[in-house]
Amino acid sequence: MHVRHNIDVMHVEKNVSDAILSILMQSSKSKDGLKARKDLADIGIRSHLHTEVRSSKTYLPPASYWLSKKEKTIFCKRLSQFRGPDGYCGNIANSVSVNPPNLGSLKSHDHHVLVQNLLPAALRGLLHSGPRIAINRLCSYFNRLCQRIIDPEKLILMETEFVETMCQLERFFPPSLFDIMFHLPIHLSKEARLGGPVHFRWMYPFERYMKTLKAFVKNYARPEACMAEGYLAGECVAFCLEFLQDLVQVQEPVNRNEDIEADRVVVEGRPLQKGVKVTLSDKDRDIAHRYVLMNMASMDPYVEMHLEELQANDARCARNETLLWKHHTE
Repeated sequence: MHVRHNIDVMHVEKNVSDAILSILMQSSKSKDGLKARKDLADIGIRSHLHTEVRSSKTYLPPASYWLSKKEKTIFCKRLSQFRGPDGYCGNIANSVSVNPPNLGSLKSHDHHVLVQNLLPAALRGLLHSGPRIAINRLCSYFNRLCQRIIDPEKLILMETEFVETMCQLERFFPPSLFDIMFHLPIHLSKEARLGGPVHFRWMYPFERYMKTLKAFVKNYARPEACMAEGYLAGECVAFCLEFLQDLVQVQEPVNRNEDIEADRVVVEGRPLQKGVKVTLSDKDRDIAHRYVLMNMASMDPYVEMHLEELQANDARCARNETLLWKHHTE
């Protein structure tokens, strides 16, 4: 077989995200400690990061990939204020402390949401440009890798881009950060090209089902028997419900926060908690208005027309997609 090992995207993404967040926040799990700095001195690189002895105490010089105290507060505040759609992810704000700025224990899916969408936005304007761009490229790689529809030709290009991303990360971050987990992602794009989209192969559905099986265990001396009996009882109830009408199936999840009939058109929102009055400035109003326009399906033909016009009038926009979208949003 061409795919000798099916590397789990869920655990790789979680471990990479955990290592990045730990070194940014300088937590106790950070791999940029005293031993890592002594390794730099032994190797003879990055002399500005070598340890210093001041008044019989060892001092670690601040690094470009460290968030300052003010930046930590801004970073944690952005994460704590995130409000996603219902069922999109867990409440990340429960694991974030603003004062003092700290990140608690996050689950694997929380790290998935951070890497896919939140981390590049939360780091905007923070850190030095070098480490921030390298982290954004790493997040972009995982984001494109986890898409439902993937072009095999783009996967080949992603492998080359990830090598460049690793070079950028190694340029700014200490060598102690790069354990085996940072070298495994380079194989993920090849496995996606050979084995199909990652959501058919990652561990999320199996981990969720393991939670269901663990809930069946009432006698910890006989866990296997409890799981078997619980599974058999669920199958029997599901079979009996086939002969009854107007009942919710056992396997069918119950929708939360949805008390509106399916055939009605929702034109007004329903708050889930007490609202807070906010006065928008002209700039914030323009940003919100532009966001709504950019995400309306009826505006797609006009967006395509504007992009084609920009590419025809400016050759740089035809070559640089980032510059194209920048001119488009302006």
